[in-house]
Amino acid sequence: MAQRPVTVTDILDGHVVLDLECFDRIYLNGWVHNLQVSGQVVNFLTHHLGFPIPSPAILEKIGLRFRKAVTEFARDTDIEVIRFAKGERKLDVMRPHLDRLAREGRTGVAAIGVAQEFQRVFTGTTYHPDADGGGPPRFGYHKADRRVTAYYFYLVDEVFGPAFVKVCAYFPYPVKIWLNGHEFAKRAATKAGIGFTELDNGFAATDDPAGLQQLCDTLSPATIRLFCQRWWARLPLPLTDADRAGGYWWDISMRQVEVSRTVVFDAPRQARGFFEALCADNLDIGRPEEMQIVFGRRVRTAPAGGYRTRLLRSGDEVTLNAYFRHSRVKSYLKCGRAFRIETVVNDTADLGVARRIEHLPEILSKARDVNRRMVDAFRVGQGCVLASPAYERVARPTLVDGRRAPALRFGDPRVMALVGALCACLHVVAGFTNRSLRAQVSILLGVPYSMGQMSYDLRRLRMKGVINRLPRSNTYVLTPDGQRVAIFYTKLHNRLLRPLAAANDPPAPLPLRHALRVIDRHVTDYIAEARMTA
Repeated sequence: MAQRPVTVTDILDGHVVLDLECFDRIYLNGWVHNLQVSGQVVNFLTHHLGFPIPSPAILEKIGLRFRKAVTEFARDTDIEVIRFAKGERKLDVMRPHLDRLAREGRTGVAAIGVAQEFQRVFTGTTYHPDADGGGPPRFGYHKADRRVTAYYFYLVDEVFGPAFVKVCAYFPYPVKIWLNGHEFAKRAATKAGIGFTELDNGFAATDDPAGLQQLCDTLSPATIRLFCQRWWARLPLPLTDADRAGGYWWDISMRQVEVSRTVVFDAPRQARGFFEALCADNLDIGRPEEMQIVFGRRVRTAPAGGYRTRLLRSGDEVTLNAYFRHSRVKSYLKCGRAFRIETVVNDTADLGVARRIEHLPEILSKARDVNRRMVDAFRVGQGCVLASPAYERVARPTLVDGRRAPALRFGDPRVMALVGALCACLHVVAGFTNRSLRAQVSILLGVPYSMGQMSYDLRRLRMKGVINRLPRSNTYVLTPDGQRVAIFYTKLHNRLLRPLAAANDPPAPLPLRHALRVIDRHVTDYIAEARMTA
């Protein structure tokens, strides 16, 4: 007898030894808010620095001063300066230097990397007077993408561990900062005396799961600001203390934030089978073709590329990616032992949050909700079997408060198109309207489908408990039972009945074709014995 496949519910109910939510990678922008337009550049050169003429030569001198300061800093502290080659993965080049510092138990700059990269910077233009008119030259500034020098200060921080600060050597000196929330949590756990076992950059086990979760939750905007203050004071920078006193300094905003949920199993041997089943189920049934379910955001205009789910393979490792606008949710096995689901926010507007660092707690809360809803969607996708009373309530006519609720008969083309549209969209959070759902049903049905028909179908879906109508609106949402009904109908049709109907075709498994031929032969014999042959 074939062994029953392992499902998400099997794993998450009773086989979890650690369930931890934590920031993973945090990538930040540093920008000077009052050096973003050409007029502000002129004001900086004339009113702040005191030059009567806003010449681009002044910016060149500042850049040369910064490069010289970096060279002297490297020489005085005996830090190696490495020029990155094209196509090199910078972290791989710097990893030995970071590991050396960590082994020695020291903090500080491990190495300085130099790269030529495209950055959005100001370029100065000199406008010479006409030969006839005479007069002094004029200067103009505008932003453009230019390949310029950027310095990577790879360091080990006493609070965050491995990190880097990238400073562009060209005006207005944009900054990038890379941190890791799991490394922060490891150092905090060590300081608090909480024992743990590492799993790559995460955790495999801990003496105090609740205490470790509390430490993960302590990463805040204030913690990141303190990191910035520490390293502003230690690193050579193009802006000076006088610039800072004049209001010219870096503000911090979020460029990319990853919030992860790591579920460690007590039986890692089950992990791969579970994850492979999860990937198979979420490429067609339960696949969030429109990711409103997960991100909890209403989308009025779909992006040009649409919403998509992709499987990425690297050797034996498989990552399931579900995309929403600029962001995505990725699910994968961590070192073959843990299931990690990770919300990667590449644009905070995808979650309706502003970019500044003070809004980091909002990103954490909403990204955790994304991870939770994604796991809930996985659960429904693999646990959608309906008990007989529930199936009869949906598939047969019933009376609800004295009113007749028409049946949702399995196999009826209109019903299958209706549940297929619900399953494909999964508007659990954002909801749907008569108009938005009707467009989906019409496509799946392949024939004209009127607004009146849609209204009738919405009524019977509501009376059957498949959907609820939000108060004081024309928006509907799926109920938990509604998710199961939609996925059960669609899964039964697409995964079982359709392959069985085509079982005589060569793609069907050979044992299945043999079994069906035996059944067909016995049915034919019974028909002959009953003398009912044509």
